[in-house]
Amino acid sequence: MAKFELKLPKMGESVAEATITSWLKEVGDTIEMDEPVLEIATDKVDSEVPSEVDGKLVEKLFNADDVVKVGQTIAIIETDGDAEGGTDEDEDEEPAQAADVAETVETAKTTASSSESTEDYSDSSRFYSPLVKNIAKEEGIALSELEGIDGTGKEGRVTKNDILGYVENRGSQSQKSEASKGKSIDTKDVEAGVSKKPEPVVSGEDEIIEMSRMGKMIAHHMVDSVQKSAHVQSFIEVDVTNIWNWRNKHKADFQKKEGEKLTFTPIFMEAVAKAIRDFPMVNIAVNEDVTKVIKKKNINLGMAAALPDGNLIVPVIKNADRLNLVGMAKAVNDLANRARQNKLKPDDIQGGTYTVTNVGTFGSIMGTPIINQPQVGILALGAIRKMPAVIETPDGDFIGIRYKMILSHSYDHRVVNGALGGQFVQRVAQYLEGFDKNREI
Repeated sequence: MAKFELKLPKMGESVAEATITSWLKEVGDTIEMDEPVLEIATDKVDSEVPSEVDGKLVEKLFNADDVVKVGQTIAIIETDGDAEGGTDEDEDEEPAQAADVAETVETAKTTASSSESTEDYSDSSRFYSPLVKNIAKEEGIALSELEGIDGTGKEGRVTKNDILGYVENRGSQSQKSEASKGKSIDTKDVEAGVSKKPEPVVSGEDEIIEMSRMGKMIAHHMVDSVQKSAHVQSFIEVDVTNIWNWRNKHKADFQKKEGEKLTFTPIFMEAVAKAIRDFPMVNIAVNEDVTKVIKKKNINLGMAAALPDGNLIVPVIKNADRLNLVGMAKAVNDLANRARQNKLKPDDIQGGTYTVTNVGTFGSIMGTPIINQPQVGILALGAIRKMPAVIETPDGDFIGIRYKMILSHSYDHRVVNGALGGQFVQRVAQYLEGFDKNREI
């Protein structure tokens, strides 16, 4: 028998750790090669970790909700033959290898529970991961105090973000704790800035639905963006009749030739990439203390896409300005399809420099989207509608039916002024209205 160390695989250039959301296999279960062993989650993407060998799970080194670094051993799998991470070249070497693996297991266990000597949380009936215990002990949080922290993890468990958020706002948490013990807030307290956060009233017929992990993260991300950036919007109406007619004329041939559907999205993305090239100062980021602007070299367009559970995710089209229309269509379709199938990789959502969201998909004629930090702008595409319009000709003006839409540009007014924000969305409109109706695929 040989022992194989299942390690947390590298999931992307900027991904250094992941949270274990659940184990799909238990100790003693038989595992086939490429069969999922556990589920993990990074900032936005949920994925599975498959086994690289056939064997039996003999040791789990971490629990659900634990945060694991890339490259750390997370489980031990016993195999019948040789396996990477353990050797079985001859019987003489097997005891030594078993000792090495045992040492690795003990090291991991010791790391996970290294702080138990200074504070004992074993008296609690509530589960706390080793990481949460370590943070609590480092911050001097007693068991009684730890018990009072609201958990957002599975079955109300306290996660890393929960305890870090508690530590950051420990003073206000203390005030909340005192208020919950029955202390009333008098007029002086209100004048001093202490107020009780109103709680929703729940009746017996109401249904309480636990927010998903991603839903909680999106909520936090949105509030953080509004608090961080000064949101301003510019709107412009665009005549896209030429684009409408051109797509209808060529979509069947495009499907036959390229094996891809031709939607409006790649055409719009192409126009946005061109406009960013003309106005590179919307393709920037700002450092934390708002003293420096980082001008991005690459134009990486984020594309808001719906997930099966109703949440949204923003996969990124890298170097969008270097793609022709065929390449853009393939990139858009690939990311959208994998988003719907929950098959996006961490790298697929990293490195965006500007975001586009299509609110018109749901019939909205315009929207005021929230900026996807740390970017400074986001463009919302409204629904395309038939509208009466004044058409100017050399022989005079007349009323005709045109296909029109509204572009909504939200931008960070700390670094993008109204002139730049307005000129940028105007340039996008000019590229769309100037679309060559005689263009070849």
